[in-house]
Amino acid sequence: MRPRERRETGKQDLFRSRLDQIIDLNHPLVKLAKAIDWSFLERHFGEVYKDGPGHPPLPTRLMAGLAILKHSYDLSDEVLCERWVENPYYQYFCGEEFFQHRLVFDRSSMTHWRQRMGEERLKVLLQESLSVAAKTGALKPSELSRVIVDTTVQPKNVTFPTDAKLLNRAREKLVRLARQHGVSLRQSYARLGKIALIQHQRYAHAKQFKRARRVYRKLRTYLGRVMRDLDRKIEGNEALRTKCARLLSLARRVHEQQQRQRGPKVYSLHAPEVECIGKGKPHRPYEFGVKVSVATTLAHAKGGQFVAHVQALPGNPYDGHTLATVIPDMQAMLGNTLERIYADKGYRGHNAPPDHRFRVFIAGQKRRMTPAIKRQLRRRSAIEPVIGHLKAEHRMGRNYLWHRHGDAANAILAAAGYNFRRLIRWLSLLLCLMLAAFSTQLRLVST
Repeated sequence: MRPRERRETGKQDLFRSRLDQIIDLNHPLVKLAKAIDWSFLERHFGEVYKDGPGHPPLPTRLMAGLAILKHSYDLSDEVLCERWVENPYYQYFCGEEFFQHRLVFDRSSMTHWRQRMGEERLKVLLQESLSVAAKTGALKPSELSRVIVDTTVQPKNVTFPTDAKLLNRAREKLVRLARQHGVSLRQSYARLGKIALIQHQRYAHAKQFKRARRVYRKLRTYLGRVMRDLDRKIEGNEALRTKCARLLSLARRVHEQQQRQRGPKVYSLHAPEVECIGKGKPHRPYEFGVKVSVATTLAHAKGGQFVAHVQALPGNPYDGHTLATVIPDMQAMLGNTLERIYADKGYRGHNAPPDHRFRVFIAGQKRRMTPAIKRQLRRRSAIEPVIGHLKAEHRMGRNYLWHRHGDAANAILAAAGYNFRRLIRWLSLLLCLMLAAFSTQLRLVST
């Protein structure tokens, strides 16, 4: 290092501020950072890394802390990066010793970290949130033995699909792909396709369905012509055919699928894993995403109602048929045996494991009901506001992560963010009670 550079670095070190000198050590985020067992997270998340050449991985506390903050406060990756630079409490929570005036990581590092961890390792965050809740007195371990189970839909970040929009979108993507690889198509139908889509939407809005069907057939014809033309142009070029295979396959599925066909359909070209799920809501008959199972504690603990388990369920299974996988996974994560599971009428005819077949109680059930179970079953609907908070405040209302592993990761991170947010409020309440007791004592001493 040159002498001038050394002098400048020394000046910067003089003006660097230690975080423990500029923050309030009684702040809830500081208390939460001290309560989390970061070495436990380090052991589980560090398993994916191997010693070797290349850039060393970012600290586990930094990446896990960013994931917790992101879903606790409902922030995008970009906004989180901006607030991390401005907020010393965020930096302390992520393990920084000195206040940083610029990012020490790249925004894309968060995406790579989520993909590398996967669903199984991200469950450790949810497990640690429950452990911290028990450690701080917000939750009793015995309260995790009785849970409420329900399913909801985690919508994907896709536009509302219609057959006409899908046909036109598939044609546009094929034309763009051909242009990128220098393939000259006979006709792109860019102008005619746009006009036909507008006409279809206007006819459907005016309930002129005969005319709308005629324009729909025209859009289908345009897509078929572009597909066949592209197939002819890339014939014999294996490298180009490999690059176009995925989009051509999706376009064929869109071209061939019928309105009332059975089996999986394509509802989005950039997210073909999206499923159409109907939950019987009058204001929203159909939602497009993935079904998610959510389990919460039955009792309202001191710190609130915590999420005990969450799991994405691709394939839109029947609610009652999800217990065979949900119950063993929940017990393995919690480390205890479930005494009672409460569910709504959608779980009738469930396939719970044999040991738990008579521990599942469904709303409206008549047999095996005692006064205590009847009283506890009235709290089954307490899971509904928890699901509402997960969707409105913790990024489960619209999933921006790609593919099925993105669906699973977003659901787990949303549940962990919800639990950590409850812990932050619990620690804030404890601080207020301590200050109130201290001020009362001072007042008594002064009098």
